[in-house]
Amino acid sequence: MKSNGVSRILGVMFAVAIASCATYANAQTGGMPNDASMQSQPAPAASNRNATRSDSAIVRDVRRAFTRTTSLNSANIHVQARHGTVTLTGTVPQQSQIGRAGNAARSVRGVRSVQNRLTVRRRAS
Repeated sequence: MKSNGVSRILGVMFAVAIASCATYANAQTGGMPNDASMQSQPAPAASNRNATRSDSAIVRDVRRAFTRTTSLNSANIHVQARHGTVTLTGTVPQQSQIGRAGNAARSVRGVRSVQNRLTVRRRAS
């Protein structure tokens, strides 16, 4: 009798897990553009975790992330990447944009760390 109850519970848990996976798969194939969907991807599977992305791909994707970040003027931001470490240099018009740029860079797949060296642009008097 007890084993029947345990089997039923395990069956329900299995069914919920399958339904969750199916729902997640459907959400991932929704109408999001390819650029945006790259950032919403979950962490890679254990077998792909050690695979690194090229520095040029990371730089490209960080710049794309900047264009999707609201209230960020990235015209004077320079992006460099080396082995997954992204360095941001240059200037932004407001202090709040320094954090926005750092967060956008951190959100890119393959970025291991961000060195945010941005400064606030001084107005000419």
